[in-house]
Amino acid sequence: MKEGRITIAGMKIPLVSLNTLIIGSGAAALNAAVRLHERGQRDIALATEEFGGGTSNNAGSDKQTYYKLSLAGDRPDSPLEMARDLFKGGCMHGDIALCEAQGSAEAFFHLVGLGVPFPHDRFGAYVGYKTDHDPQQRATSAGPLTSRLMFERLADVVKTKDIHVFDGHQVIALLTEGGEKEKKVIGAVALDKRKGRRRPAFVVFNAVNIVLGTGGPAGIYQTSVYPESQTGAHGLAFEIGAIGHNLTESQYGLASLKFRWNLSGTYQQVIPRYLSTDRAGRDEREFLNDYFPDMGTLATAIFLKGYQWPFDPRKVAGHGSSLIDLLVHQETVIKGRRVFLDYRRNPAGADPLQRFSFDRLSPEAFAYLENSGALLPTPIERLIKMNPPAIAVFKDHGIDLERENLEIAVCAQHNNGGLKSGIWWESNIKHLFPVGEVNGTHGVRRPGGSALNAGQVGALRAAAFIAGRCAGKPPKAGVFLAAAEPRIRLTMETARKMLGGKTATAAAPAKAADEFRRRMSAHGAQIRDPRAMDAAVSEAWSQWAKVKRNLKVPGPEFLPQAFKILDLCLTHALYLEAIREYIDKGGRSRGSYLVLDPNGEKPSPRIDDRWTFSLAGPRDFVSRKILEISLDERMNVRKEWVDIRPIPPAGAWFETVWNDFRNDRILERPGEDHD
Repeated sequence: MKEGRITIAGMKIPLVSLNTLIIGSGAAALNAAVRLHERGQRDIALATEEFGGGTSNNAGSDKQTYYKLSLAGDRPDSPLEMARDLFKGGCMHGDIALCEAQGSAEAFFHLVGLGVPFPHDRFGAYVGYKTDHDPQQRATSAGPLTSRLMFERLADVVKTKDIHVFDGHQVIALLTEGGEKEKKVIGAVALDKRKGRRRPAFVVFNAVNIVLGTGGPAGIYQTSVYPESQTGAHGLAFEIGAIGHNLTESQYGLASLKFRWNLSGTYQQVIPRYLSTDRAGRDEREFLNDYFPDMGTLATAIFLKGYQWPFDPRKVAGHGSSLIDLLVHQETVIKGRRVFLDYRRNPAGADPLQRFSFDRLSPEAFAYLENSGALLPTPIERLIKMNPPAIAVFKDHGIDLERENLEIAVCAQHNNGGLKSGIWWESNIKHLFPVGEVNGTHGVRRPGGSALNAGQVGALRAAAFIAGRCAGKPPKAGVFLAAAEPRIRLTMETARKMLGGKTATAAAPAKAADEFRRRMSAHGAQIRDPRAMDAAVSEAWSQWAKVKRNLKVPGPEFLPQAFKILDLCLTHALYLEAIREYIDKGGRSRGSYLVLDPNGEKPSPRIDDRWTFSLAGPRDFVSRKILEISLDERMNVRKEWVDIRPIPPAGAWFETVWNDFRNDRILERPGEDHD
């Protein structure tokens, strides 16, 4: 890594030249750095707004899951079988599924070797359990903070290996050269906003490769379980023409609001009481009673939320577990009330004959609680018995489940879509490698925990390609500037225009964010109304133009927030554009969202007619294609529905693979042999 200075528009700016810049500091980004170092790459560095500020280090759940190849027991499994299970979730490319499956064991044991305490028995068998959309028992867990443990172990390696970290650096633009078809990334512009600085300063990176590990688009939602420190940076890539795919596919579920935390697993399996109040906390009602026929059906549905945590329109009818999510949404969004979980008391039926009783549960629910030794009088006693750390997590954040109710809502949790990439995790923009949640490798449904595996495997494969094909030195400063200076100047001019003026206020970024977050949660989350999409998309692009033109802040210290708003506003507009396109092509309810359909069926006989919907079918156009969406150089939206690539055939001949491997023909982009 070489540090120097350049002068642009009379301003001296630090220039950092290196082979690979990794943006972000989550588990996927850190793994990319570690894997590159293991392959002999030393000319690397990370740039991050806040080291450890992303989802990996700040999120979890009842038993945070890592999905991997089965490695114990006598039930047969193989990478091809795992690939098939990933692929059958819908709208996932088969070659990507195979890569994630083939790399699963290597990625998992790399974490084990770093000290992540995944459980094994005395014979060394890493046992597993079933998770949602998993026909095997591939899931494992190191507890409610699995991803944090991954982050901590990988961060230790980054520090031990003395990999440089530009902490407090917010990347605000990616630099490219070449036309649309041959465009490649050549660097980045960042704001150095480290504590102690009087004002943020520009920093320019001259890099051969960019690994983008900035996480999901958390900052575009009003109701979200993403950590507040995690916002996302998809707009950086969209601005340079990176293709997004499956942007329509996100995951939503019940989560707490005061402290953002997924309420899956034993949080539901202990069967807490659901209640709603008015905004002031009065008029307490157990609102679920109005929609379930009896206590046994209600209590069993609550229990099943533990297994079936994400909202799923296929699990709404027949008083399924996802009817609860829909009813919580109706209470909070439509009726404007507040919803809470009460772990101190059991659900109480409307009829004295329908009070809570274990013998009213389904055999599955009863057996689970009995086998866990949890047939105890109250939900909190059951939770103490089954999962004390689940209580401790909230107590550490000032919430005592033994003494107070827990406010909840249906929240955005994970984006299954994101940026498009190939089998080496390189985007359509050459030398740009999105890893982790920013890379949309998943389809409509995914096994719980597969995202952690995908992030680790993606970083592994990106590092392999960079080390094998893109390991050269960056160009000299003069050559770099000849290509990059116009974009750098444009970024500096954008900053200048946002400073000062009569309309400049410190609250301007937050006000803009509130507008697009409300729009996204209303029209692009778990409930989508086709009748409202045209207006929502039009308003989104109108706001984007307005923000670009009029956003003003009173001083340089507010520039990081202003650039973040530009990024997120663009991101939300493109996501809504994708959702409208999906609906326009006949897209119906699937994955983790419900598309309202007046010609559909009611999810419950007791619910309002507004909630009629129909499910997408396997032969639907949108089920047989994947939507790719991007912006051209004039910021016009481009949409293309592409065929889903099948899983590559199995049974490769050893001698053929050996020959290709020895002759360095493995690391290839589609249609070319070398960089």
